[in-house]
Amino acid sequence: MNLALKIKNCGHEVYILTKDTGRFNMLRDLGLIPLNINFDRSGTNLLKELNLIRRIRRSILKFQPDLIHNVTIKPVIYGTIAARGLSTVKIVNAISGLGYNFIDGRAGFTQKIILKLMKFAFKRKVNFIFQNPDDLSLFKYFGFLIDNDYRIIKGAGVDENLFPYNDPSLNGKLTVLFLGRLLKDKGIVEYFEAAKKLQDEWVNKVNFVAMGDVDFENPASISIKELNSFLVPDYIIWRRFEENVVDSLIESDIVCLPSYREGLPKSLIEAMAVGRPIITTDVPGCRECVENGYNGFLVPSKDINSLSIQLSNLLKNDKLRLSMGVNSRQKMINELSLSQVIRETFDFYSFILGVDLDQRI
Repeated sequence: MNLALKIKNCGHEVYILTKDTGRFNMLRDLGLIPLNINFDRSGTNLLKELNLIRRIRRSILKFQPDLIHNVTIKPVIYGTIAARGLSTVKIVNAISGLGYNFIDGRAGFTQKIILKLMKFAFKRKVNFIFQNPDDLSLFKYFGFLIDNDYRIIKGAGVDENLFPYNDPSLNGKLTVLFLGRLLKDKGIVEYFEAAKKLQDEWVNKVNFVAMGDVDFENPASISIKELNSFLVPDYIIWRRFEENVVDSLIESDIVCLPSYREGLPKSLIEAMAVGRPIITTDVPGCRECVENGYNGFLVPSKDINSLSIQLSNLLKNDKLRLSMGVNSRQKMINELSLSQVIRETFDFYSFILGVDLDQRI
């Protein structure tokens, strides 16, 4: 959204091809041009998927964009296929994580189909933005970058003014916060299990909060029944996701995301912005947010014991939590701010198009 607004403010038209989730009037009020397309993240019906690609192509032919910026794997594949044969249209494919089928060694039939579609799509000249070097290395391994340009741009960026630094309260119960969809791939089970492991020592001193929704379209989601089995009154607490997460982050003392793999998790960047120490896993995307021992701790993926030990270490040490939180804010400003992400993306756009898009900012 912020990138689209910056482009619009430079005097360019910005069309957003997406599913209407009730925000189109808001987008229009901002001067953007939303176009509705019934996109199903988990759709597998061949005829419907082919029709979706045709609709994307019709939109490209109708509006004649100079540049198409596809985001996430399915739009990347479909948007690139839809633009085949249109050599004047430049394409930027943003790889913000590789999705369910590339996590935890899932090298099954679906992954093979996705790789074949990628190979077909990326025969034409395209450009890539990666959020972490591991995804870049994987695309090199698959041979997708031989004739294509790419950049590593860390995440989607966070506006430090909208997520201001706040000293945590040192009074009352502490709060550990998991912020994200309730997916097994995001380590939600390990988070709950680590909390239960610490229950005897911390039950009256800490709230372990999981803030996010069950994702019924994702096969890695936990069920409502599983969720309820983990909850403990006044100790392990579930809250539905809220659009404005700033207050929840400020109320927290530690933010924890024991994910199996990410692009570069925005929830951790937001937590860093408000000055919270991070406990996350030493996996692609997550490790980019933490310097181990500086602004948090990295633990091995799926290691409940290591996770519970580092949670306990931070919960016991007010001074360490505070210093790591200050370091988180500084790391975010230096490496992951919105202004830096927009600047790097505009530079890449200008390189691809051969014009200075930035001249009117």
